[in-house]
Amino acid sequence: MATNVRPEKTTLAAVALQAGVSTPTVSKVVNGREDVAPETRARVLAALEQAGYQSPLQRRTATKTSTVVEVVVDVLTAAYTVEVLDGILQFAAKAGVEVLISATGPAASGMASTAQSPERRAQRMVDEGRAGMIVVTSAFGEAQLQAFRRRKLPVVVIDPLNPPPADVVSVGATNWAGGKSATEHLLELGHRRIAYIGGIEQAECNQARLHGYMAALTAHGVPVDPQYIVSGGRFRRDSGTAGLQALLKLDQRPTAIFAASDSIALGVLGEAARQGVRIPEQLSLIGFDGTIQGEESVPALTSVSQPLEEMGRTALRSLLRQARGEVLDSRRVELATQVIVRDSTAPPAA
Repeated sequence: MATNVRPEKTTLAAVALQAGVSTPTVSKVVNGREDVAPETRARVLAALEQAGYQSPLQRRTATKTSTVVEVVVDVLTAAYTVEVLDGILQFAAKAGVEVLISATGPAASGMASTAQSPERRAQRMVDEGRAGMIVVTSAFGEAQLQAFRRRKLPVVVIDPLNPPPADVVSVGATNWAGGKSATEHLLELGHRRIAYIGGIEQAECNQARLHGYMAALTAHGVPVDPQYIVSGGRFRRDSGTAGLQALLKLDQRPTAIFAASDSIALGVLGEAARQGVRIPEQLSLIGFDGTIQGEESVPALTSVSQPLEEMGRTALRSLLRQARGEVLDSRRVELATQVIVRDSTAPPAA
């Protein structure tokens, strides 16, 4: 008479024997400790996967049927972030996905500012059954990416500060084309002294918008004047405030400003009011993002509109497809931008 034999539960000791290491070493890898050589870690992870080992927390979460995705942002209160999150949450509701949101603080600090080490963070996500992570306008270091790769956790970045590796899916807008279109709008109005107030200088989106600005000037035979290019340091209102203060000190002031984000442009609007500079009569202003804050400002802000909600939906859709093991057609998604003309731009004064 045949009997059913229950297979023996995989133990750390069995995995250690297969990987040719000690049981404490396997325990370190399972718990996300970083004091393990990369080659040893890779060998242990392969043995864990082959053995089908699950930590106690994984076994507890395995009974859950819902899919959970983590979303990391730099600042939750920024209008840009709110609209991107709205798109993510809209798609999550339709797909039956739970979203866990966390903030890292100022964007410039990047993922390295989180309290958890890359290995611990990645292992925690595995233990808790997360499907993957979406990172919004934050830096994502190579150590973090390697930790995610080793555990086959998909990552999607939206408007990353640093160019992502080729194997990481990124979602953004046509920043170069948007920067060119913004500058062309001002040129077509008759402006020639056009300034650019940027955000985080090394950010990929900032560089693309700046290069689009420079390309438009060059195409129209207008020299690129370095004194009209101001690095704000952040995509925040205070960058616009400081930027306008610097530009107003020039002997030959600009007649128009292209701000690299709506938040920067709103800082320019506020400082212009304090300085008695009338917009658009004395100074035209165009932003970048197309957020509701720009639409409701006084005067209403002309802006390069990004499809922010669609960017969020696209990021979550791409992440879920990767979690299902699907092969994506492209790992770089760029959505179209368009100039929305409102009240903050006009021909230059005579």
